[in-house]
Amino acid sequence: MADLQDELHATAEVGELDRPDVEGEFEPDVLEDERGLAVDAGPAGDAADDPLVRAHALLAAHPVADGYSGLPWALRHLPWYDLELGESTIDTDVPRLREGHVAALFWSLHLPEGLVGERAVGATLEQLDLVKTVVEAHPEGLRMAHSAAQVTDARNCGRVAVLLGPAAAAALDDSLGILRALHSLGLRVLTLSGASWAGQNGLTRFGEEVVRETNRIGVLVDLSGACDATVRRALTISKSPVVFTRSAARALRPHPANLPDDVLVELGITKGLCLVPLTAEQTGPSVRDVADHLDHVRALAGPECVGLSGTYDSGAAHPQDLSDASGYPRLVAELLGRGWSESDLALLTWGNVQRVLRSADFTARAARSRREPSTAKIAELDG
Repeated sequence: MADLQDELHATAEVGELDRPDVEGEFEPDVLEDERGLAVDAGPAGDAADDPLVRAHALLAAHPVADGYSGLPWALRHLPWYDLELGESTIDTDVPRLREGHVAALFWSLHLPEGLVGERAVGATLEQLDLVKTVVEAHPEGLRMAHSAAQVTDARNCGRVAVLLGPAAAAALDDSLGILRALHSLGLRVLTLSGASWAGQNGLTRFGEEVVRETNRIGVLVDLSGACDATVRRALTISKSPVVFTRSAARALRPHPANLPDDVLVELGITKGLCLVPLTAEQTGPSVRDVADHLDHVRALAGPECVGLSGTYDSGAAHPQDLSDASGYPRLVAELLGRGWSESDLALLTWGNVQRVLRSADFTARAARSRREPSTAKIAELDG
């Protein structure tokens, strides 16, 4: 596959298209305050200097692509819900997504610990079916998307794009055929942890074959929660950018899912993506703490390799003022106050997720022309 890697590097500039030129772009005559009320900024209005007003204006042009939502599992426990009207028992609904300027959302298909084999496959399929049912029941607010182009189309139509994943490695039941079946049903992200082929000793030979097959079909590899050996090996062999859907900086907070500095540097070299979670446990109890992690990841991995992961409805506690999906403008206002450029913020909120989605599709198209679907069995490679 070395020739494929060379080809991808030669055309890696596809990602360059994602970097927007937005400096000085946000100077509307009429802006909105935090409550959504019109504010007459005028050419020299004081409102234009308010970081929160600027944050709303920036997010209107470059909304949030949120890398992780636990909503599917949370909805299983509700007897009735209407995401269009709003639901106080959960962190996410359409009104709060709109208030937070969220235009794309990855819906996790993760499972409770202990589910393996056929039970894990069945539970994943049930969640997948639930997501599609929920989206179909809320056509004015939500739309399924399977690619960067479909995400953009949904946004242009005023809908929140829903992407499927990440799913747990256990959902494959050690079968590449099941991986392909899940992809055909819409899966776009797979987490490499919690399976015999991606355990504490790193990737086995079958685990490496899983990575190659995800590259071939266009499924992103998620390494959040994976052991260090798996992380380092996947960074080496994956031809498509890897993502960490829920990882912050270990140097600032020693959580096992957070990343050490050397991995962040390597992530920048390989053009992967670290989606920093808005959880008190991993990033801290305040907006400033989250911003510290974003500063750290950007400094080491680069502005093209950092994104946002609300991690709402996952059971986690969230920082103050970021308790639900409506809080993103407050975080962006904090980053504006720290001197983040509007172009870097546009990458953080929207551009970087679009880049890795497009890169995964490009890698898959190139790989499928050279590689047949893998028929490898775990007993053959790891037995």
